[in-house]
Amino acid sequence: MEVKMDQTKIDRINELARRAKAEGLTEEEKREQDLLRKEYVATIRRNLRAQLDNIDVVNLDGTTENLGEKYGKKAEDLS
Repeated sequence: MEVKMDQTKIDRINELARRAKAEGLTEEEKREQDLLRKEYVATIRRNLRAQLDNIDVVNLDGTTENLGEKYGKKAEDLS
């Protein structure tokens, strides 16, 4: 299942990045930028994890192994 971040938030991230480069940001804008970036990265990670959890590998002996079932639990324990 793909989770998408709202386009207005992505646009805001880009706007803040341009302003930071051009003129600098206020402390409030820096906090907003940090929160938006963290949300963006979390969304990317969730989508990547969902894709990786749906990968099946066919072993040499013909058996099928789901990587999400094999490795997914370990990744969840580490986060």
